[in-house]
Amino acid sequence: MPRATGLDIERRVVRIDGRDELSYDGLVIATGRRAREWPDLPDLDGFYMLRTSTTPRPCGRPFGQAARVAIVGAGFIGCEVAATLRGLGVDEVTLIDVAPHPMPVLGPEIGERAVKLHEDHGVRLRMATSVAMFEGRDRVEAVRLEDGERVEADFVLLALGSVPNSEWLEGSGLELLKGCVLCDEHCLAVGTDDVVAAGDIAAYPHPSADGPIWIEHWSNARDMGATAATNLLKGPEAREVFAAVPTFWSDQYDVKIKSAGLLNVADSYTVIEEDPERPSLVVEAHRRGELVGAVVFNRNRTIIGYQRKLAEELLV
Repeated sequence: MPRATGLDIERRVVRIDGRDELSYDGLVIATGRRAREWPDLPDLDGFYMLRTSTTPRPCGRPFGQAARVAIVGAGFIGCEVAATLRGLGVDEVTLIDVAPHPMPVLGPEIGERAVKLHEDHGVRLRMATSVAMFEGRDRVEAVRLEDGERVEADFVLLALGSVPNSEWLEGSGLELLKGCVLCDEHCLAVGTDDVVAAGDIAAYPHPSADGPIWIEHWSNARDMGATAATNLLKGPEAREVFAAVPTFWSDQYDVKIKSAGLLNVADSYTVIEEDPERPSLVVEAHRRGELVGAVVFNRNRTIIGYQRKLAEELLV
């Protein structure tokens, strides 16, 4: 498949595979992000990179129930994989992260309950620590933590977040913010009227944030893509402002976690309802006293109500 390798916004051309050029009247940038790699990963078997359909190192045997699996990265994907492995009967699963609790973007209240959720299902957590080195001969055998603890592992799964696919935009004339295309409220790349960006490659202003944000969830890419394409075809006076309420969900064990709003801008979190037996939970996120988001466990109707409320506030 042809690959975009450069962009010249003055000449309105995209370079293809470093040789050919494709001219455009309007351009949509939706190159997304890719999994963040571990720098200088040892040349050992047994490593798996999450967020991709291929593995960076060959692995001679599949996971078995007696396998010892270490997951470096306790974000959404790391937690989901930990839950899946335990559900498949894998005996030893360890989550490792520098953050103080799993899924830190959801705040400490959710993080504390996520710790209990995983520990109740037999997952070992090593939080607020980092990896000093990987040990092994031909294949990985252990993860050595910064405090000296040795976590034995037959497999190491890497879930280290993501980086934007924007190297091809260097020298294009577009303004980038931490690798993301900086856009205005209409999804237009700043300084242009014929280039839009959508999805997690785009940094854009949001009424609930103090500066540009980017959202790494597919639902935001879907909504933003529709607005970006529409605005590209409209005149300046008819363009729509993109100010959707971000939503997300994650299935872990018997818990469906759902969120709405911008949790990462909150300065306080409040538990509104909780039933540990169900289990169910409702947590509100506020910034300077104003509601900016909510997270629920097994309360699907409740999160829909929050989503509608947050959307109504954006229209005020």
